[in-house]
Amino acid sequence: MDHPPEIPEAALRFFGDRRELAERFVAHLADTGVSHGLIGPREVPILWERHVLNCAVIEDAFPSDERVIDVGSGAGLPGLAIAIARPDLTVDLVEPMQRRTEWLQMVTDDLGLDRVTVHRARAEEVHGVLSAPFVTARAVARIDKLARWCFPLVSDGGQLIAMKGRSAPEELTAATPVLRRLGMSGARISEHGGDVLDEPTLTMDLTVQRKRASRAGHQGRK
Repeated sequence: MDHPPEIPEAALRFFGDRRELAERFVAHLADTGVSHGLIGPREVPILWERHVLNCAVIEDAFPSDERVIDVGSGAGLPGLAIAIARPDLTVDLVEPMQRRTEWLQMVTDDLGLDRVTVHRARAEEVHGVLSAPFVTARAVARIDKLARWCFPLVSDGGQLIAMKGRSAPEELTAATPVLRRLGMSGARISEHGGDVLDEPTLTMDLTVQRKRASRAGHQGRK
């Protein structure tokens, strides 16, 4: 068993009275998260800064009492980190691999996160079944491919909040024509956690207007 790293001061300030839940989540990641192949052993010393806190800080993208779908949840990043930071949110974790969904369910039950639901499915398999004002994903695919999977899950006028690296502006510029055809009506790059992280987390925030996409498709067929 890998011992979990001690909680850093930044995480103490960020999680506040949810500190204990965050520490238990990190303990799961350092133990069964490694044995289940969800986290590499070399990642254990940097679980807080590189993974849990890095993901949790995007909680400020979501208004109070909203529903969020996390696509490709894997080790619960960002979905479980967000749910710990924001107990007011309803969070759906969508993950296709059985080993991972069993682990996610075990951790969710242990932490008592009763507003989190685990779904074993690919994103495409829950099109028309799940829908939410906000959908998020981390390190799943390039944004044009991710949008094809995620836009159908975003309720009209909602947003895909995609965690991205430093090349996010260039990736967004290159994909904008495709994203507009898929129904994107607006986009911006946002920074999160600048007060607790050495390097802020970046998200690509894409607003989805399905009716607009439908009209564009109709015009294109004329």
